[in-house]
Amino acid sequence: MSAANAVTHGAAMDRIYRNQRHFYDLTRKYYLLGRDDLIAGLDAGPGCHVLEVGCGTGRNLIAAARRFPAARFTGIDISLEMLTTARANVARAGLADRITLLQGDATAFDGAALSGGTGFDRVFLSYTLSMIPDWRAALAQATAALAPGGRLDLVDFGQQERLPTAFRTALFAWLAKFDVTPRADLADAVAGLATARGLASDWHATRAGYAWTAQLRRPD
Repeated sequence: MSAANAVTHGAAMDRIYRNQRHFYDLTRKYYLLGRDDLIAGLDAGPGCHVLEVGCGTGRNLIAAARRFPAARFTGIDISLEMLTTARANVARAGLADRITLLQGDATAFDGAALSGGTGFDRVFLSYTLSMIPDWRAALAQATAALAPGGRLDLVDFGQQERLPTAFRTALFAWLAKFDVTPRADLADAVAGLATARGLASDWHATRAGYAWTAQLRRPD
């Protein structure tokens, strides 16, 4: 994403979330399914450095930091409005010493600089790629931020492939109001990136296709 497009996208996200950020977590828990499963599976042991791309209100980072108390966490988001809420939430949780929050473009952040030159042991994206125009670039950038032996985990909207057509149509129309587009070719993108970069990968449809999950693992 160009610098100009990043500014435009950031401004768009700020407009969408300027008010929504105050009740975002109360509403999203009913349909952003699979987030807690992803967090539980991070396996972030002592000294592990974890990055969330598109950290939003900080909800996921706080949950992960509580579950893995010996790990360090960094979150980036393009929306300053969301980061304002995230910083307040992290401070309220007493985790400001373990969670670092920064504004960043998911398609162009410097993973080496953010990690102190070592790369991240875990990178995760939770319902993020469906909101990023150049989502393939964001996926590639997140993968590039992995340390040797590191792993990327993601969960996002699937294509509702085993759910009623009427449900899929209604859901997609509603998501579009918030500039959310489920990525139909996500599985192909994950497999192609794995092949191009010599990574191991897994992809699964869950909840009758409501959510899709994937992992990309960098060799040691």
